[in-house]
Amino acid sequence: MTAAPALAGPACCPSGLRRPLDSGSAVELARLLKAVADPTRLRILAFLRSQPECSACVCDLTAAVGLSQPTVSHHLRILTDAELLDHEKRGYWTWYSLRVARLNELSAVLA
Repeated sequence: MTAAPALAGPACCPSGLRRPLDSGSAVELARLLKAVADPTRLRILAFLRSQPECSACVCDLTAAVGLSQPTVSHHLRILTDAELLDHEKRGYWTWYSLRVARLNELSAVLA
């Protein structure tokens, strides 16, 4: 039985925390970690991960986290800026989908 290949971290620190980080990499990694270091954003990520195709309409996300649309949109923008989500306009609503590969990169940092 062969071992699964090690996941690589994000571009800022592909080896995760197994090597010293330069200042720029530390800043970029901190930005990414800050994006997920919020209970609402963690709930959004978990909700999307549980959905078929890891995507949902923004209207579903507001119901899932029990917050107003502007507040949810704020959190979605932060997750999108951190490249953890993609979005697509479908008619009146915007659908958000989880970038599973990016989430795997994040998990590799701490592995």
